Amino acid sequence: MASLETPPQGVPIDATPHDCPYLAGEQAVLPLRWYRQNIKGQDYDALLAKSDRRVGRSLYRPSCPSCKACQGIRVPVDQFKPSKSQRRVLRKNQDLHVSAGPPIVDDAHLALFNRHKLMRDLAELPTSAEHYRNWLVTSCTQTLETRYMLDDRLVGVGILDIGARDASSAYFYFDPDFSDRSLGTFSALAEIRWLHSRGFRYYYLGLYVQECAQLSYKARFRPNERLIDDQWVGFD
Repeated sequence: MASLETPPQGVPIDATPHDCPYLAGEQAVLPLRWYRQNIKGQDYDALLAKSDRRVGRSLYRPSCPSCKACQGIRVPVDQFKPSKSQRRVLRKNQDLHVSAGPPIVDDAHLALFNRHKLMRDLAELPTSAEHYRNWLVTSCTQTLETRYMLDDRLVGVGILDIGARDASSAYFYFDPDFSDRSLGTFSALAEIRWLHSRGFRYYYLGLYVQECAQLSYKARFRPNERLIDDQWVGFD
């Protein structure tokens, strides 16, 4: 188990309780903290170790009054070994071209993002270019975009936040026409491989909730560590 460092603090801007998106009947509190200045790499590593998540220039972590189901989850990059099913996903997607670069918003990205949201019933209305930019492109840390191309067609986009030694998968969306490719799993495998080639330490997968299928799949990336009572506990 590893103790946690003291990270820098942002400006509190919102801590409104709302219905939990992961567990029915629970109230969630996700206090947002806004950062005017960009966060240094080593400081961002410390914030990730607190299981912080990013949206725009703000960070948050669960602070729910009656529930502790959410756990941060991370993969030690140099220890990870893909399972048999994950190796099948790699083979299935070996025809994709994967690249990394600065995040952008253009017609292709916005169309794919809205197809993913609307066709998977994750939203009722299309997202505007301004909202996309403020949510995913504008950042308080170094942020990269991983792009997944099938020939000349954009089929997936990942948003990856970078610290000094660690990185966090901030978001991933894909073309629902290719749901049979398990692109969410493939993107995580591709990003782990990319980070390993550059000597990174941890790959953060966000929040893990055992009772929520939307999040519980993350435990399939092993070995992993989960933040339980402010301590990272290993699971093999």
